Amino acid sequence: MLDRLAAAIDRHFAAVGSATAVPRLTLVALDEPIEPTDRLEDPMLCFVAAGTKRTTAGELSHVAHAGEMLFTTIALPVTVAVEKAPYRSAVLRFDTHALAELLVELHETGPATPSTIEAQVTAPMTPELIDALTRYVQLLDTPDDIRPLAARVESEILYRLLRSSLGPILRQWSLADSTTARVREVAQWICARYTEPLRIDEIAAMAHMSPASLHRHFKAATGMSPLKYQKHLRLQEARRRLVVGDATAAQIAQAVGYASATQFNREYRSTYGLPPGQDAARLRTQLTHTPSATTQEA
Repeated sequence: MLDRLAAAIDRHFAAVGSATAVPRLTLVALDEPIEPTDRLEDPMLCFVAAGTKRTTAGELSHVAHAGEMLFTTIALPVTVAVEKAPYRSAVLRFDTHALAELLVELHETGPATPSTIEAQVTAPMTPELIDALTRYVQLLDTPDDIRPLAARVESEILYRLLRSSLGPILRQWSLADSTTARVREVAQWICARYTEPLRIDEIAAMAHMSPASLHRHFKAATGMSPLKYQKHLRLQEARRRLVVGDATAAQIAQAVGYASATQFNREYRSTYGLPPGQDAARLRTQLTHTPSATTQEA
């Protein structure tokens, strides 16, 4: 069954990081492993049809092999590596409205089964889920079918997910006032304001938690404290600007929220192993030798 899904991905993978004509669906195809790459992952589900993907966030690491799915529940700065190739995956972002409607239809509106908050979790795909997902990708074979059938197949995928081992986590994720939702809201708030000073009391009040409770839940979910989460966002953006732009390290440090260039240089080197200028030069050299079939959606 995975071969059919991988073959459908092969037929329709078109461009780096591009979405498809099927709503909320992105396809990934890599013929060679890729070195660890920093990125900010939005809430999404990655279904691995071939190969192996590893993501690392703070103290937490997750590996998804062929036949497994990786659910990212919170916007998360991660390091992504494709460790085994050829790698093929389908990435699906949620239609939260469709999920809510399905939960109401299934009369699953009560509290979700309590579970540990996790920003990322892996689980095996069931045969029924693989079949539904394959049909979703195969809609690209017949574009005229996308409009009348995509929503129906997507609803089946959501149903299969709710009936899988991810079901309790997905139900908790969908609840407006669950602990998961409050941690997700804090993560989104920090992402939107990562250049600003972070006041723990302020974001704890927003989440209706004590500072200690927020710290505990946030670290359990993301593998890092809110302050370290913000630092990773700043350093990832600084690294991107260093590679693609012509601003100085001091200018970029200020742009991403650092008041001290010395602190920026120290934290950058501690995270990436080299001073900003040397690291950017190394990355530019690597990019000139990177296979063309790469994507930010891996």
